[in-house]
Amino acid sequence: MNLLFWGLTAGVIGKILVAIGILRVHYVMATEKSIDEIVIRSFRFEKLLTFAGIALLVFGYLLEIYFYSNTSMLTCEFGACKQETSIILSQ
Repeated sequence: MNLLFWGLTAGVIGKILVAIGILRVHYVMATEKSIDEIVIRSFRFEKLLTFAGIALLVFGYLLEIYFYSNTSMLTCEFGACKQETSIILSQ
């Protein structure tokens, strides 16, 4: 695997970690007794949106890996990668 694969992978993992951090903060705030019910309901909705976002991130990652697996972008070396990139971008 080359830098494209690792770059895509690191980007997706980073985004998912940010989403998990948001979920963790909302969980801690929702268990706090001083927050009213309206805020807790908005946290539940944001939790749903965050899980949907994580699912879309993973789905998009799988689509990108599938797309690049049909080319040699995931296994090419430096000079060949530049040529592959120009071919893909010209389509």
